[in-house]
Amino acid sequence: MTAPKRLFIDGEAGTTGLQIRERLEGRADVTLASISAEDRKNPAAKAEIFKNVDLVVLCLPDDAAKESVALADSLGDKAPKILDASTAHRVAPGWTYGFAELCAGQADAIRAAKRVGNPGCYATGAIAMLRPLIDAGLLAADATYAINAVSGYSGGGKAMIAAYESGEAAPFELYALGLEHKHIPEIMAYSRLSARPLFAPSVGNFRQGMLVSLPLALDALPGKPDAAALEAALQKHYAGATYVRVMAPELGGKLEPQALNNTNDLEIRVYANETHRHAVVIAKLDNLGKGASGAAVQNLELMLGL
Repeated sequence: MTAPKRLFIDGEAGTTGLQIRERLEGRADVTLASISAEDRKNPAAKAEIFKNVDLVVLCLPDDAAKESVALADSLGDKAPKILDASTAHRVAPGWTYGFAELCAGQADAIRAAKRVGNPGCYATGAIAMLRPLIDAGLLAADATYAINAVSGYSGGGKAMIAAYESGEAAPFELYALGLEHKHIPEIMAYSRLSARPLFAPSVGNFRQGMLVSLPLALDALPGKPDAAALEAALQKHYAGATYVRVMAPELGGKLEPQALNNTNDLEIRVYANETHRHAVVIAKLDNLGKGASGAAVQNLELMLGL
């Protein structure tokens, strides 16, 4: 029998870390190392754990994630593989992007990688729509697209979670209105956009779930495609994918964000009005699932051959 792989979640007390631990509980092929509360910021104690595990998952703020990577690098041949759930290394040289469905060969690249950046939640939804359509020539890489999104409040950190659960937060908020959201660099890099998108995120009074939408004027696109061509390109890209599915539009002209909660699934739908030559492509996912801990478990399985 093959020995279980040893993992350490650096920052396991946060939302993503807790959910990764929960998703791994009861598995015979994985054991989780832990560190005492007083040693969480002790480099020597962390180095000892790093030396004795196969993979470290970083669920830390960006600066702390960089410090942990530097610590791992100092261990030379004893360094573990690293999966970073922070923003710190998603577009960094030498790191592999952890969206296995990005393109042909991406899952194999993750399998072979020693350093993987786990995608952002909004970025996962946006890239899942944009990359196949750009690769198919249906969207121009140098055009400016608007991306709208709404997320459950669980992606906003402990202060936002506390504000919503105590009833103090607004029922709905647009935010990042300085138009400098931290997910934009990875959206551009992995969608192959050369023009910066207009990204407008928001948060609603529900814990988990996410909708990311891409409105399109069909006659402004290369070749002036119809909605069927958009859907066909998406279907082709995700043929055979386990976690990403292209679905028919739901009847009634409405779509809610929570149906995929506690899964690693992502669904894409194309809604259109051919009379007006307008369409909107929508990605639905769990911001804590395919948008965070679900993707992390998928990536560590690939990295460790589980």
